[in-house]
Amino acid sequence: MKEIRVLLVDDHPVVRAGLRAMLTDFEGIVVAAEVADGAAALSALTRLHTLAEPVDVVLMDLQMGAGMDGVTATGRIMAGEGGSPPPPVLILTTFDSDADILAAVEAGASGYMLKDAPPEQIREAVLAAAAGQTALAPEVAARLLGRIRNPEPALSAREIQLLELLATGLGNRAIARELFISEATVKTHLVHIYSKLGVDSRTAAIAAATQRRIIRRT
Repeated sequence: MKEIRVLLVDDHPVVRAGLRAMLTDFEGIVVAAEVADGAAALSALTRLHTLAEPVDVVLMDLQMGAGMDGVTATGRIMAGEGGSPPPPVLILTTFDSDADILAAVEAGASGYMLKDAPPEQIREAVLAAAAGQTALAPEVAARLLGRIRNPEPALSAREIQLLELLATGLGNRAIARELFISEATVKTHLVHIYSKLGVDSRTAAIAAATQRRIIRRT
C-alpha cells in the first residue's frame, strides 16, 4: 500500500508533537513535514513538490497566532500556490461554529475534524481525504445537516461574516468598508439577520448567534 504523506500545520509545538506521534503509530501514514502557520505550509508544499516528494494530505489548524490562518492557507493551496494538483486539506481544530465550518468548506477544505476526536476517527479522516472523499466529524456533519433540515431560514455565509464583524464592535460604516459593500447593504443584511434570529437589536443578535454556535464565542 502506498504511504500517505501528511503535512502538519499547527502553531503549538506540543500539539504538533502529539499529532506526529499519533500519526506515525498508524501503518501507511508518514509525516512528511510540520510547520507553524499557513505561509510556512505553502513554502513546505512548494519545496516538497519541487523535490518530487508531494504531500497527500494537509492536516490544517484554523487559528495560528499572528501567522497566516488555516482558511486563507486552504484557499491558496486550492488555488495551486503550493503545487498543482493541490493536495486535499483536512481541517483539524477546536472550533465548531457555523462561521468556521462554512469558511473552511468555501475555501475548499476536503474535511473538518475536531481535535478531541478519537485517534482512529482522525486516521479514518486522513485516509478518506487522501482517497478524495469528504471527512467530517460527526458533530460537524450534524450541524451542516441541521442547516439543511431546519425549517427556519438559515443565515447565509455573508450574513454570518457580517455578524462576526458586528461581534467585534464595528459599526455599519466600518463593516461596509471591511466587506466592500455599501452601508445600505449592511442595513439590509441586518434586517434579514434580525428576522432570521428572531431578535431586534445588535446585542441580541450577537448573543443569539453565539448561543447557537453560529459564530465563535469570544
